Amino acid sequence: MERVAIYCRLSEEDRHKRLVTDDSASIQNQKNMLVQYAVEQHWEIYRIYSDDDYTGADRSRPAFNCLLEDARKRRFSIVLCKTQSRFTRELELVEKYIHGLFPAWGIRFVSIVDNADTANRGNKKSRQINGLVNEWYLEDMSENIRSVLTNRRENGYHIGSFALYGYKKDPEHKGHLLIDEEAAQTVREIFALFAQGYGKTAIARMLNNRGIPNPTEYKRQHGLRYRQPASKNSTLWRYCTIAGMLVNEIYIGNMVQGKYGSVSYKTKKNRPRPAGTWYIVKGTHEPIIDRVLWDRVQDMIRERSKPFRKGTLGLFAGKARCACCGYMLRSSKTRERYYLKCPNRYMADHACPGAFIAVDRLERMVLAELKRLLSQFLDRPAVAARISVHPDWEARKARLQSEMEADQKRIAACTKAMQDLYLDRVQKRIEQEDFAALSVSLSGERKRLEKHLADIRSRIGNIQGQLRASELPQETVKRYLDMQHLTRGAVEILIDHIAVGRRIPGTREVPVEIHWNF
Repeated sequence: MERVAIYCRLSEEDRHKRLVTDDSASIQNQKNMLVQYAVEQHWEIYRIYSDDDYTGADRSRPAFNCLLEDARKRRFSIVLCKTQSRFTRELELVEKYIHGLFPAWGIRFVSIVDNADTANRGNKKSRQINGLVNEWYLEDMSENIRSVLTNRRENGYHIGSFALYGYKKDPEHKGHLLIDEEAAQTVREIFALFAQGYGKTAIARMLNNRGIPNPTEYKRQHGLRYRQPASKNSTLWRYCTIAGMLVNEIYIGNMVQGKYGSVSYKTKKNRPRPAGTWYIVKGTHEPIIDRVLWDRVQDMIRERSKPFRKGTLGLFAGKARCACCGYMLRSSKTRERYYLKCPNRYMADHACPGAFIAVDRLERMVLAELKRLLSQFLDRPAVAARISVHPDWEARKARLQSEMEADQKRIAACTKAMQDLYLDRVQKRIEQEDFAALSVSLSGERKRLEKHLADIRSRIGNIQGQLRASELPQETVKRYLDMQHLTRGAVEILIDHIAVGRRIPGTREVPVEIHWNF
């Protein structure tokens, strides 16, 4: 008997569940249908994999990834689904698994309703067209949802999963905010303290010493389903939290949304959007901070701000970390001398003891260690012949090549689908209107893939150039021995990160651990 793995998925939560842990009725129906089919085919059921409340474009589905891992280990020979879209709605994954890895692993894919079966070579075209239709469905659905959310933002409705700290969602009026008095008292105190001359770090320290939970911890304590994992010092107020609150117009009754936007409908990653593209609607809810106090705080922030010169970047920016808590060190300036310090150093009495070091001192330590290493290893052929600037470049190149192969397969699939479509039209198996619509969609998809493929080839070429450039001859290595000062470019090339510890009591020694890129 052949072993079969049954996969079920539902994208919308079933409101009729008796318990949160129960499978929805639709999932149960899928299971019943697939189990009955497997029994009729005399297949042995290895396991039923079930993802409830997950979309077909979500690659982080737990049961889905467990199925793929078991498939890789050849624990069954058939994957059975209700439809191909239950397995995935992405054409890329259709090509990667159903038409790629599954056949290589000796696994057959079967879906009942749409008659997809990799054992039948004749219906590969229909599986690919199903993949394209599912891909278009995802894109159209994303655009529809985006237009609805944009309309609500433009009309001043709050659409976020959680209200801003100091507010709560109005249970009687969807999209409206009400003041949460418990948190609002802390917000008012923060603005008042800053207006009295207290710094952001000092305010954070006062709140932490009094045991007031920060916004993230406040959500957790009030039972909100906040999924961000807890990390060390996650309950502490920090400088950046205070700074963000002091300039947030929501506290004066204006709805500000759209500061971040999704990269693509295929990923949950967001990126910052320019301030000119934000959605700002004034007077949508009751303010916590009055206008007089707000204007005074904004004037004080403008007076205190001392931005870096345009185009400058700290020597160790993004490279120096606190060895105690892992946070990136923040730069400061005192009497024309620059320092690096842990942002948690003064957050509370019980917080991280904090790293602290002068930038010029760290530069001398790095230069001394660099020269010692180069002097020691200069004559060794392996080191003199090559210093790997970015050890992950080869991995990046491999990932891009994998993407390129996937695009090439999808372009070939589009081309084949268009050829078959023309044949269907010639033989009058498809109406002219349907033919025109599918032809335009397939042509557009192919052009998009070809453009993406050209971009990938360009990026691979750049990486190959960087790899060639990273072949440093011995003379180049020797030049680092003569350096008197580090440059930002040298830091980027040579250093992965630096861990800075707390000064050893009774001495002036600061433990520093340098992680090199070579």
